[in-house]
Amino acid sequence: MKYKVAGLISLLAVLISIVSCESEADLDFKRYYSEGSEVYQTHCQNCHGAKGDGLSALIPPLTDSLYLKNNQSNLACYLRSGLTGTITIHGKTFDDKMPAADLAPMEMAQVLTYINNSFGNKLGVITIDRVNADLKSCK
Repeated sequence: MKYKVAGLISLLAVLISIVSCESEADLDFKRYYSEGSEVYQTHCQNCHGAKGDGLSALIPPLTDSLYLKNNQSNLACYLRSGLTGTITIHGKTFDDKMPAADLAPMEMAQVLTYINNSFGNKLGVITIDRVNADLKSCK
C-alpha cells in the first residue's frame, strides 16, 4: 500500500512538472509580447489608441487581422519608413501619412508581436530574424 501511494505521488509530481514547464517558444512569445506592450504604449498608442481602435477617419485601427495577416512582410517596413497612400481597413479608407518610427529591429519585432496578438488579433510571434529579413526587402 505504501508503494502504491508513493508511486501515485511520484507520478503526480512528474505530471505537474511536465505541465508547468513552458516551452522556449512560449517564453519567447511572452518576452516579445510584454516588451512590445511597452514599445506600443511609448510609440504607437498616442495615435492608434490604447485599444488599437485608431482615430475616426484619420488613423486606422489595428483590429483588422486580415489586413495584418496579408501585410506581415511589410509591417517592419511601415515602421521604419512610415506609410503613405490609401489603405482600407474594415471597409473604411484611410489616406493619411503614418510617420516613421525610430525603433531598433528588436523593438519592431516586439511591438509587431504585441499588435499581432492584441486587439482581437491572434497572429503569432514576429521574431527579430523575421524583421531583419523583411527590412532587407523593403521597397
